[in-house]
Amino acid sequence: MQTTSTARRPLKTRQREWAKAIARFLVRQRVHPNVISVMSIVFAALAGVAFSSSSYSTAPHRVVLLLVAAAGIQLRLLCNMLDGMVAVEGGMQTKSGEIFNDLPDRISDAMILVPVGYAVPGLPYGPALGWCAALLAIFTAYVRLLGGTAGLTQSFIGPMAKPHRMATLTAACLLSVAELKFLHTGTLLWIALVVINVGCVITIGRRTALIMRGLEAR
Repeated sequence: MQTTSTARRPLKTRQREWAKAIARFLVRQRVHPNVISVMSIVFAALAGVAFSSSSYSTAPHRVVLLLVAAAGIQLRLLCNMLDGMVAVEGGMQTKSGEIFNDLPDRISDAMILVPVGYAVPGLPYGPALGWCAALLAIFTAYVRLLGGTAGLTQSFIGPMAKPHRMATLTAACLLSVAELKFLHTGTLLWIALVVINVGCVITIGRRTALIMRGLEAR
């Protein structure tokens, strides 16, 4: 079970040379990590607007909007990674840094997941699935933080932690480019929402069980 003693998610990508190079560049430019954290919300909003707009767009425009949504999701994740790297490398940690490290993520999750529910016209329970996915995503973070407030290490286990949710949606966006010829519009996004909802429920259960075992073992 993967845990960490801080609120920093363990990511192998941080060790990549390209990631370190971008972080060093941002440090040299004195870009504050809190600004990078806020920018993640901007990119999440871009993805959300693209999802919402795709529901009433014609096929060619829908393809472009789905690609924009995928790009927005990945840029959001890039900001989530770089803010911590810049804070550490640039020595720009602040006492309020934990707020900027976590709160923008909760806003971003909702700004992305809710609009996906409206991007699946004609499919059952689309908006409900989007809202449910957003609530469950926030709940997974709540349970992780609950473990921290109980004095345990925060667990980032899945199967549907933030990187997994965003990877699922990104894949659905890219594959949806081909679905226009073979499936009902929005089918793959709808399936992605179902997978995210089920995965979040499992994730919440696993994290809660881990906390309970940790507390009982004291």
